[in-house]
Amino acid sequence: MGDDASVATAAPLPRDAFAHRLLLGSAKKSYDPVVDIDWNAPLDPDKLFLPPEVISLYGTPLWEAMSPEQRRELSRQELASVLSVGIWFENLLNRLLLRELMNGDPTSRHSHYTLTEMGDECRHMMMFGKLIDRIEARPYWPNRYERLVISSLQLFLRGSMVWVGALVGEEIFDAIQRRTLDDAELQPIVARAMRIHVTEEARHIGFARDALARRAPDMSAAERAYTRMCVAIAAPLFVHLMTNWHMYVRAGIEDGRGARRMARSNPAARRALGIGAANLGAFLDKQGLIGPIGKRIWQRRGLL
Repeated sequence: MGDDASVATAAPLPRDAFAHRLLLGSAKKSYDPVVDIDWNAPLDPDKLFLPPEVISLYGTPLWEAMSPEQRRELSRQELASVLSVGIWFENLLNRLLLRELMNGDPTSRHSHYTLTEMGDECRHMMMFGKLIDRIEARPYWPNRYERLVISSLQLFLRGSMVWVGALVGEEIFDAIQRRTLDDAELQPIVARAMRIHVTEEARHIGFARDALARRAPDMSAAERAYTRMCVAIAAPLFVHLMTNWHMYVRAGIEDGRGARRMARSNPAARRALGIGAANLGAFLDKQGLIGPIGKRIWQRRGLL
């Protein structure tokens, strides 16, 4: 009786206090994309599906030679590809979070927010799938090698790397989405879906940053070295998956692989990704989780 009373009246842990704030935020402002998006709203035949400056070929000779109709089609296919990557990533993240719950205290606010985030991610995957269908596109799938890598990540992303992996996928994707908000030149249904995702993803990013910042000071030398190695690889892998050569072919570009090479070396596309990765890079550097090799790799990919 005494032990139970002391537990019941004990002040919440700082970690649980932060999770409790996130739970209250989720209760006040969360969305159900099935009813919070007008899926029957017509698409505007003249509007793009992504802002020009975040489209991978923007500013290249190939882009300059495209008609407005071709640019619109490329933006449609590129949005479908970005959403597909988002679905794979959130699928993987939920598997990692579920594994964390197996070792966590089911009565803690931290575990309760983990479950809340998983519910958000399930709705986001459905929202992305419905949006791909609504814009009359098809999803993009990783090739066999990429599927093997993605599936094997859950074997290697443990401890601090769960949160690093979460931040790599969430923060770079989030920065791209923020460029779509309130843009009068974009399809309204796309802007609405991205606003929903940005609102809920802000809590997810805060949750992952808090977990990683609490863990970083107590890392062993081995864990820090392993985390640095994974950080060096994770962001370039995510960027690699963002440019699928099939999307260029579906957009009417015959040499899809050539277009992908052009996109990956495109200074404008590298700047757009660099903006998305800047805050993440600064945060990881502050935690001592980007080593010299990682910095060189990120800089080579335009992420720093």
